[in-house]
Amino acid sequence: MSERLGVLLMTYGSPAADLHDLPQYLAAVRGGREPSAELVEEFRRRYELIGGSPLIPITLAQAAALEERLRADGLDACATVGMRFSAPSILDGMRELRDLGCETVTAIVMSPQYSDILMNGYRRAVDAAVAELGATAPIVHMAPAWFREPDFVAAVAERIRDGLASLPAGAPVLLTAHSLPRRVADAEPDYLDQLRETAATVARASDLADERWHFCWQSAGHEPGEWMKPDFADLVPRLRDAGHTAVLVAPIQFLADHLEILYDVDIGAREQAEAAGMAFARIESLNVSPTFIGALAHIAIAAAPVPAPRA
Repeated sequence: MSERLGVLLMTYGSPAADLHDLPQYLAAVRGGREPSAELVEEFRRRYELIGGSPLIPITLAQAAALEERLRADGLDACATVGMRFSAPSILDGMRELRDLGCETVTAIVMSPQYSDILMNGYRRAVDAAVAELGATAPIVHMAPAWFREPDFVAAVAERIRDGLASLPAGAPVLLTAHSLPRRVADAEPDYLDQLRETAATVARASDLADERWHFCWQSAGHEPGEWMKPDFADLVPRLRDAGHTAVLVAPIQFLADHLEILYDVDIGAREQAEAAGMAFARIESLNVSPTFIGALAHIAIAAAPVPAPRA
């Protein structure tokens, strides 16, 4: 009998729909540091404005679509999810795949670019899950950074072309990534290079002239200190002053609708653009785009030695 491949899609997670666990969730994201009452209330306001984060349901849907794609390609495969800061945990996902008979698992961080400082926690969580499961644990292969995966690039380019269709000819495109404290960025030059290379590759695949696209940052945090520039808010007035009347935002790091999309972009960035007198649009998130699911299938297979597809 052929070996069954398991795939674990790993991302941050989100608080419960009723937000009762919001303080605990924020503390987990902040490395155990308790959030202030003001910070909890601000995030409560944001989550309530977007009707709660859909990140976990979307990631589950991505896993289901990926499993269907792998099986359609002839592989005996199962896919599920593991959240770093909320349930279902990475241990939950690993246990599920073990119980489904997966002896080999590809673990994919749902961020195309990889930062050791920012994302090594996923590897530690996988290692802890393997230790907890003991002799019954599957063999786990961590997928490396996958920002060069052709179908990922193609999926974002598809969304950009669709987004531009509703805007005036020549509208600029802002390719965004989650902002970082300057101290973290200075320690991770390779990660910054990955983000900038992703932006340039996506722009080429979208047939954008060099002067038409800009790489910038979004979602600067609440920690003190310098954050990365230029931010979206820095570029919008410059674009307006250059005569542009509309702008398209295209995140190159976020793969599903969640707080940083539905609040930071759809509410915060839109308000900034409209205050500058510009029409605003955002690309549709990748979510379960067939092209993107194809990318995940390629990554899952490439990271782990698996049997040939069934004849």
